[in-house]
Amino acid sequence: MPLLEVRHLVKEFSRRRGIFGATSVVKAVDDVSFTVERGETFGLVGESGSGKTTTGRCILRLIEPSSGDVVFDGKDVLTLSRGELRRARRDMQIVFQDPYSSLNPRMRVGDIVEEPLVIHRLGSKAERRARVRELFDLVGLNPDHLERHPHEFSGGQRQRIGLARALALNPSFIIADEPVSALDVSVQAQVVNLLMDLQQRLTLTYLFIAHDLRLVEHICSRVAVMYLGKIVEMGETARLFATPQHPYTRALLSAIPVPDPDAPRQRIVLDPNSFNRAAPLREIAAGHYAAT
Repeated sequence: MPLLEVRHLVKEFSRRRGIFGATSVVKAVDDVSFTVERGETFGLVGESGSGKTTTGRCILRLIEPSSGDVVFDGKDVLTLSRGELRRARRDMQIVFQDPYSSLNPRMRVGDIVEEPLVIHRLGSKAERRARVRELFDLVGLNPDHLERHPHEFSGGQRQRIGLARALALNPSFIIADEPVSALDVSVQAQVVNLLMDLQQRLTLTYLFIAHDLRLVEHICSRVAVMYLGKIVEMGETARLFATPQHPYTRALLSAIPVPDPDAPRQRIVLDPNSFNRAAPLREIAAGHYAAT
């Protein structure tokens, strides 16, 4: 049984044009379904505005979905009471995109990492502080720096602090929402290698949300491509990158930078009229789905 099963997830937002304008409904997530197996890294890719982050936040109910099912470890997350959801979140955590805005600048970093333990009333003060030191060591930070504030750390170090906070409750599932996109390229590899190392050591399952396709190709076993709120293609990463079937996937892959500046480029410009947006996902090869 998969650890996570998302079925027909929908999130609608209402927007009004001007003060007296008509209200229209925007489907940020439009009938999205996928599964994540235990221990795997499942990639969710697409341009900004495609619905990736909204999907991730709906799974954790940081945003309430409009409809659909989210089954985590056999339980439907969307039917849980507030108390049950709090307990479930010990197993489901998120690492946010921006390490600058996701940490409270007024709090010491030791208190930031300890906060989940305080909220869930786990351990004595001494036990919590010992756990925080252990977490700092786990993510490659100096435990002697617990009294510092976030502004005293680099971007990469701040993302490690966010990761330590996410790991505090021993979760089995982490949503990594563009965890390295705000970091310098030189630091990105360090953080990605840390994520992969922690996955092996702690038996973690990742939903990896990204727009960097080279990164997704490197670390994800399967990937789903989102376009305007829908999944348009999904399958094993190697096969999807080698034989993309949907026009949007082809356009997306053609935009990946090539290391050789003299190599011929075959940039594909997407024509939205070249495919049917309402087409359902269908299996075109074993485990490979496309909305064509």
